[in-house]
Amino acid sequence: MAAQNASPARYDAIIIGAGIIGCAVALSLSRKGYKTLNVDALPAAGYGSTSSSAAVIRTYYSTLDGTAMALEGYHDWKVWQQTIGAETEEGLARFVETGTLVMKTAADNYQKHVLEHADRLGIPYEHWGAAKIQDELPGYDLTCYAPAKTMEDDDFGTPTGGALDGGVYFPWSGYVDDPQIAARNLKDAAVRLGAEFRFNTRVTAIPVQDNRVTGVSCEDGTHVPGGIVINVAGPHSGKVNALLEGDPGIRIGHRPLRQEVVQIKPPDRLGYSREGLIVSDNDIAVYVKPGSGGQLMIGSQNPACDVHIEENPDDFARDLTDRALAYAYRYSQRLPELGVSQHPVGIADLYDATDDWLPVYDRTDVDGYYLAIGTSGNQFKNAPVAGRLMADLISYCEDGGDQDNAPLQFRLSHVDHALNTATFSRKRELTKESSFSVLG
Repeated sequence: MAAQNASPARYDAIIIGAGIIGCAVALSLSRKGYKTLNVDALPAAGYGSTSSSAAVIRTYYSTLDGTAMALEGYHDWKVWQQTIGAETEEGLARFVETGTLVMKTAADNYQKHVLEHADRLGIPYEHWGAAKIQDELPGYDLTCYAPAKTMEDDDFGTPTGGALDGGVYFPWSGYVDDPQIAARNLKDAAVRLGAEFRFNTRVTAIPVQDNRVTGVSCEDGTHVPGGIVINVAGPHSGKVNALLEGDPGIRIGHRPLRQEVVQIKPPDRLGYSREGLIVSDNDIAVYVKPGSGGQLMIGSQNPACDVHIEENPDDFARDLTDRALAYAYRYSQRLPELGVSQHPVGIADLYDATDDWLPVYDRTDVDGYYLAIGTSGNQFKNAPVAGRLMADLISYCEDGGDQDNAPLQFRLSHVDHALNTATFSRKRELTKESSFSVLG
């Protein structure tokens, strides 16, 4: 069991946050021999926004490095027991490989760039025509409705001409059945190597001396010493940065944004199950995946009509709103037999999203202070990779590497590709290739 109270000894690295990526960072640093401590205000690993994750595993992104990282993550999840070094499969999260269908739309250039990345990296895919889609998804109507609209729009539900003529099926994709258990698996693996965790503990300050962090101060009045502090606080990452006694030098914006996912019983003839196909549909701007008990989970792909709502991560309502109802009705345009309740159930939580929806994995202007932020929404699948990347980046910088001017080239383990970590820089300009949505 993880230690709940840290010893007075100095830690090599203090990780603020114990979500899926915070636990992955702990494991990777522990494997390098670092003495680590994760500090989290919540009572257990993966208890925050990780527990609300759709936990989708997919291999398509808008950038080459993003695609390569996702492909690396897919291979990690395929052999999860080996990835975390567990002796048995008992108590482990399970990757349910369902495949994903991505509809071809004009707005995403009919997946042209996504497929170029797939071809370059050897990711398999199939082109599905309308007949194949309707055979696999009985009851589907492929009428075009783009651009997506809210229910307040007079033209909501009005076809805009033509029909989708197909999509791209990616077999190497699916979802993890319990994201919180996945975080716990990583935490337990780190603990086996000596990592420590302190829960129900809120950080109140990150002191700096001679432009280097000295550890963290906690709400109970204790100071935990350490020469490296890593912000992996998810939706709280902005508040954590504000505790730093110095300027981290972040140029790219990030903020906690409200997200809602609605759960609905699908029509019987769709034949949907726990192994049901994941669908990404930019025409109606929603994605669907299997939920518990054969239900459908429906979320937004963040079109322009779904205005961003920034929330206080310490004080926000978790009840679903009409936004979730709109996602269900948009999907009913595709599946007219779908029965939409006026009192939907589902999940409301927060994403820590950057301005271009790509993460920040980087050092800062304050020595010893590192960032793994802006990860919500599309980085769950990359958590094991992000852990290794952060461990290598920290070692590189602590050994004198100049990350800002000669960024680490991070060699992947399963994929013949090296990530240019400048892609994830805190100082980057907006990534033009990004989808500027949860798709990354």
